[in-house]
Amino acid sequence: MIQVALPAHLRTLAGVSGDVSIEVSGTVTQRSVLDALEERYPMLRGTIRDHVTKERRAFLRFFACQEDLTHEPPDAPLPQDVASGKEPFMIIGAIAGG
Repeated sequence: MIQVALPAHLRTLAGVSGDVSIEVSGTVTQRSVLDALEERYPMLRGTIRDHVTKERRAFLRFFACQEDLTHEPPDAPLPQDVASGKEPFMIIGAIAGG
């Protein structure tokens, strides 16, 4: 089981109070994790990735094992600690200011 940490606004939308656990078949990648997340929580479709292009939405970033994975290829394997469920795949709302 993959652990996914969601920002507060997405937890509220999904109706969960903490990290979510999802099952991913095959290689654990950003794409496979997000596909499984959207399958289990369809109300999240379009909130993390664009409906059509599947590109990451602005102001969201992906982290795992203390690494910023935001700009990694979506089909690159995630770290083994994420694949094993030891570490969460974190979706973080970026902070913008000015």
